Amino acid sequence: MSAYWEHFSHEADIGVRGMGATREQAFEQAALAMTAIVADPSTVRPLESVRIVCEAPDDELLLVDWLNGLIYEMSTRRMLFGRFSVGVEAHHLKGTAWGEPVDRRRHHPAVEIKGATYTALRVVEEGGRWLAQTVLDV
Repeated sequence: MSAYWEHFSHEADIGVRGMGATREQAFEQAALAMTAIVADPSTVRPLESVRIVCEAPDDELLLVDWLNGLIYEMSTRRMLFGRFSVGVEAHHLKGTAWGEPVDRRRHHPAVEIKGATYTALRVVEEGGRWLAQTVLDV
């Protein structure tokens, strides 16, 4: 089964959903879906890497912390990320995001993401496939 991401509607905000064979793949795909709200991820070159480390009491809060960590790095570094690698062990996440500074002419950023919320928050394994989803405040 291949990993993938998608968006889902939620009032004025945007839902992101990542799916994969592992929890880690689902988290990576959710991050890719988040990038796709701002710009086409295929236009983002993996020129710089940024490490994100977070810990939470459960998978759902870990997803929110992961995405909010990425949002923080996107905002403070003025970067976009188009590739992700996640490792999770006992609700402790170590991730790497690869990307580059925003180039408005090439990336055409659409919106600014304010944060990941607890709305529609779910991380679950169903039928051998992991789902990681939440709604982003834009």
